[in-house]
Order: sequence, then C-alpha cells, then structure tokens
Amino acid sequence: MITVHLRNTIFHAQHGLYEGELETGNTFSVDLDLSYDIKKTDLSQIKNLISYEDLFNIVKKRMLTPTPLLEELADGIIRKIKHEFHQTRHIRISIYKLSAPIKGLQGDVGITITRKFND
Repeated sequence: MITVHLRNTIFHAQHGLYEGELETGNTFSVDLDLSYDIKKTDLSQIKNLISYEDLFNIVKKRMLTPTPLLEELADGIIRKIKHEFHQTRHIRISIYKLSAPIKGLQGDVGITITRKFND
C-alpha cells in the first residue's frame, strides 16, 4: 500500500454560511492523505501510481465551488477522488478555515473526514 500526502495546501475561496464569507471569501488550508493498493511492482512509472499533482488538481477545482459547509466540501472531494481512482482504500481530509468570523477567536477552525473503502 502507498500513501500520498498533501499538506498545508492554501486556497482563497468563498465557503461559509454567512453573507460576508461569500462576498469576501476566506483562506483555507487542506490536508489530504490517500492510501491505495498498487498492483504493479514497477514503482518507477507514474502511470502505475496516483500522482499528488492529480490529487491537488481535484482539490483545487472543488475548492472553487462555493459551499456552505466544510463537511459537504470535504465529502465532495472524497467522492471525486474515489470516482477517479478506484484503487483508493483510505482517505483522510482536513479543511481549516484560517480566519473564521467568530468574535474573539484566535486560531483556526476546521473539520476532518475519514473514509475507508473495501471494494
């Protein structure tokens, strides 16, 4: 099994429940871990592997679609990845809102979703 990681990928996007969030947007950080089975023993060919660039492009594209809830956003990313890469066995994604509009909050807020696939 191989695990691919994306760490601290930063996006400016319009996600959130509040009107101001949709207008001005916010900065988000996404962490992703994807584990998959490899059937070929030749690890020197990218065609046998899941590319972190391909994963980044899926995340980037989905981050451009405004979504009220981070949970829905994360679930959409997971579903797209599983659709594109059937050999996926485990995905863990965390999305952090780096400047949440919560009075007095100093720090980040976020969610994590973990999915395991046995098919």
